[in-house]
Amino acid sequence: MIFLAAPLIFTALGGVYSERSGVVNIGLEGLMVIGAFSSVVFNLTFADTFGALTPWLSLLVAIAAGVIFSILHAVASITFKADHTVSGVALNFLAVGLSLFLVKIMYDKGETDRVAEGFHKVDIPLLKDIPVIGPLFFTDAYYTSYVAIAVAVLAWYVLFNTPFGLRLRSVGEHPMAADTMGINVTKMRYIGVLISGGFGGFGGAVFALTVTGYFGHTTISGQGFMALAAMIFGKWHPIGALGAALFFGFAQSLSIVGSGLPFFKEIPNVYLLIAPYVLTILALTGFIGRADAPKASGLHYEKGKR
Repeated sequence: MIFLAAPLIFTALGGVYSERSGVVNIGLEGLMVIGAFSSVVFNLTFADTFGALTPWLSLLVAIAAGVIFSILHAVASITFKADHTVSGVALNFLAVGLSLFLVKIMYDKGETDRVAEGFHKVDIPLLKDIPVIGPLFFTDAYYTSYVAIAVAVLAWYVLFNTPFGLRLRSVGEHPMAADTMGINVTKMRYIGVLISGGFGGFGGAVFALTVTGYFGHTTISGQGFMALAAMIFGKWHPIGALGAALFFGFAQSLSIVGSGLPFFKEIPNVYLLIAPYVLTILALTGFIGRADAPKASGLHYEKGKR
């Protein structure tokens, strides 16, 4: 559950920062695709050079790629006042098409080779010896899973307990009031979108390097949309997004290990495979109450105009 939730946590946090700044980001799927593609290509290219450091450096490359790619969404939706949803959808299509085109050119096939240097599962010393909890949460796990939880807490602190977080939230709630107080609305919204790009790229890289081990057309298959659902399910709050991502991670884990569990092994596998998506739909259609987005989310702002 935890290692499948980690990519969703990172990407959902990116969505929180973007939408808290007032920019709807439907392009989380595309950002994950770009992050997965860039991290795998870097890993395959430089594994012999950097050795065991390669997967960690691959994550940094994915963050940079996500930030650069998100500039397209920022320019379209903030500078040129394009519809945020349309821009995000275009980002998704562009990411998939561009990455698969480059894979075909670079590897002369529809997918990359498996990464040479990936993350390895570890047992956390001392914590693994805790009765019941230790074997469940601190054995046979990836470091990236614990990083995801720590980053979610840090993201909450920055967003709700720092001047930067207050400014970011203000431009997503009432940009005119923020502008009146001397806050550069355009700058803060750009920062929000770029942060979402970095998180989205990071999430895609974590998924590619820990779950699939390669990049192809099915590597990121709906994960970005599930992260978007986790953001909404978590009511645009970092800790809420963390909890929702863990819930969806649990649903995905059932499709993998459910057939080996006493109760779930009696359920046809096809139902376990669709369970994450069914639970996502149910969560968003009535089990969480009304979830209100930031008031100015999706609205354009031009200085001096209401």
